[in-house]
Amino acid sequence: MLNKRISLIALGMLSATQAMANDQAESKGFVEDSSLKVLLRNAYINRDYKDGNKDKAEWGQAAIGTFSSGFTQGTVGVGVDAFGLYALRLDGGKGRSGAGGIDFFKQENDARANHDIAKGGAAVKFRFSNTVLTYGDQMPALPVLSYDNVRLLPESYTGTLITSKEIKGLELNAGRFTAESRKSDEGRDSGGLKSINVLGGSYQFTENFKGALYASDVEDVLKKQYVNANYVLPFNKDQSLTLDFNGYRTKLDNSYVRENGVTGDDNKIWSLAATFATGPHSFTVAHQRSTGDSNLGYAYGGYQKDQGRVGDGGNSIYLANSYWSDFNAEDERSWQLGYGLDFGAFGVPGLSYNFAYVRGDNITTSTSEGGTEREIFNQFKYVVQSGPAKDLSVKLRSSILRVSQKSSEYNVSGNELRVFVDYPINIF
Repeated sequence: MLNKRISLIALGMLSATQAMANDQAESKGFVEDSSLKVLLRNAYINRDYKDGNKDKAEWGQAAIGTFSSGFTQGTVGVGVDAFGLYALRLDGGKGRSGAGGIDFFKQENDARANHDIAKGGAAVKFRFSNTVLTYGDQMPALPVLSYDNVRLLPESYTGTLITSKEIKGLELNAGRFTAESRKSDEGRDSGGLKSINVLGGSYQFTENFKGALYASDVEDVLKKQYVNANYVLPFNKDQSLTLDFNGYRTKLDNSYVRENGVTGDDNKIWSLAATFATGPHSFTVAHQRSTGDSNLGYAYGGYQKDQGRVGDGGNSIYLANSYWSDFNAEDERSWQLGYGLDFGAFGVPGLSYNFAYVRGDNITTSTSEGGTEREIFNQFKYVVQSGPAKDLSVKLRSSILRVSQKSSEYNVSGNELRVFVDYPINIF
């Protein structure tokens, strides 16, 4: 049924009345609008687990090259996107790798992590007016299919995606993907995805109000819907209040429930965040709540191959209280207090700090009710503003996570440290 909906919306995108300038008519050409970029990334994650669990850590150096051509001139423009990825393991050999939440280098059968990873992909794209159809290897960033790019290498997906911006303020997306490339392994289909269909869009109702609706269908796993409403209330030049609501509803397929020993098939999760910004300071209060009968809570990400997970992207969780823990257990309720500071106002442009304290309770597992967890999150980030190293960024992030004994089936206590150094280079 969703395949038919995607076909219909694609037809509607291509035949929509133009209400904006025609991007294709302004094309300069395949070569003239091309770009080639390389991102050098050095990444380290260390997890000091508690309660007798073995510590995990991985460290690696990556080079991520991306090429994006312009479109040929004419009524229908044609172009090509391509990427090449390489990563070298610097640490995290036998005994230290294998944490699903780190996953820099996939372990082989002897429990040893790969020494390096090399892979690439390409996609052909067609543009008519302000509508683009892309087929091939891609990195989609949608609320119900969002690739993971917060580890050493990014995930990618193979399939078709249509993006239409024919009407000002409105973006529509429809796609079908049939393979997932795991971020820690080589091969176009190393994630084992059967297929995922996605459909939805976002609309800028006013200058300050934006909303979005999306849906997805992961073959033999689940169906998912997403809603977002974001409103910015400006008080003056330096002060504003932002209200951001995000919500998901997932329904697991009966076959997935039977084959994976899952209890229940339904989950609803939502978050509402209020952020007051004044000058260089921001203050956030957020509440997040998970309901439904599925013992998985809100299910997302991971890989169908080896892990028996969803396969819809490691960042497909557009919720306020997602840090090390996602606070997404069955029946969980969580509250956040957050603070952000831009040091540019104090003479250090490019330096920022973020803090969050999140506490969750009412967690249900197969053996208990009323479990709790809490996390203290800190992050410093500095971006070089000028000179030969312009745009180089250094990010230091730490989390202290404590999980009650009642919640040990859902999560595990620990201290996490992340160090990321990213250096983007624009070749042309």
